[in-house]
Amino acid sequence: MSITTSQQIQKYFSLYQNSEVTFTKEIIKALKLIPSQIYFKSLGNHWPCLIYSTSMSQVRILATLNDSFYEQVKKSGNNIQIRFAFKREGKLDPITFFIAAKISGFTPYGKSDKDINFIAATYTQRPPDSFIEIIGNLLDATANSQKRHEERVVITPDSAERIGLKSKDATVLVDSVPRKCIIRDLSFGGAKILLIGLAKFLIDKPAMLQIQLEGQTEFTLLHGKIVRNEEVSGRKDIAALAIQYDDEKIPVEYKMALNQFFKHFKIKELGRQEPKPPAHSSAPSNEGK
Repeated sequence: MSITTSQQIQKYFSLYQNSEVTFTKEIIKALKLIPSQIYFKSLGNHWPCLIYSTSMSQVRILATLNDSFYEQVKKSGNNIQIRFAFKREGKLDPITFFIAAKISGFTPYGKSDKDINFIAATYTQRPPDSFIEIIGNLLDATANSQKRHEERVVITPDSAERIGLKSKDATVLVDSVPRKCIIRDLSFGGAKILLIGLAKFLIDKPAMLQIQLEGQTEFTLLHGKIVRNEEVSGRKDIAALAIQYDDEKIPVEYKMALNQFFKHFKIKELGRQEPKPPAHSSAPSNEGK
């Protein structure tokens, strides 16, 4: 994975400060949030809660509240601290932190149980860099999946490592029939694969590419359709097939993994730029020679 610099974190905060992320099951899995370790506290007491949505400036949580809670939070001036916990790849202990917030309102979750409420709150301090990085990586991947939709990444040992792709060897299900294949390149919008078979019988067939990403315990499934074939020189028995993904079914963890490559590539290119000369520099003088 790429290292997120302090400049990138500041950029994430500037670009995405007010962009909201809703914590669906897919988002929870992709961000490695640990729901059982999430709670908020006020004046020494704490209450378990669920993160419903958050930006870098506001949050909505879901919690069961009672009369004692309202008394407690009133004494605190509606100030709370929300504890977040995320798994860390390759680490046993999670990354945890509190973010201070001020409650702005309550909304009952449903008519049947008025004790369950949405709590809307505004962060009273800039969130920790770890939080900005986690949320920023997700939002940046989502943005780049649109802006760089068709840009291809040729799979080499280096690019596979940057993406977190365990192997270029994969399985593709064509019309629900599994076939071994080799991944030649990947993009946000599709993939190119090599497999043994006659291409004319595979064009326009539904396909599901299964890949293995670092940090994921299950295969990442990419649904789409085979749209094109390219000849492989000297090998009529091998088909080079282009898969176009179904945009509505592209997993979040895939977008985030692929975005790691583009983030690293951008840093690398910026590092190659030569420094500009000072604005008021002048040619060296020959006087006195």
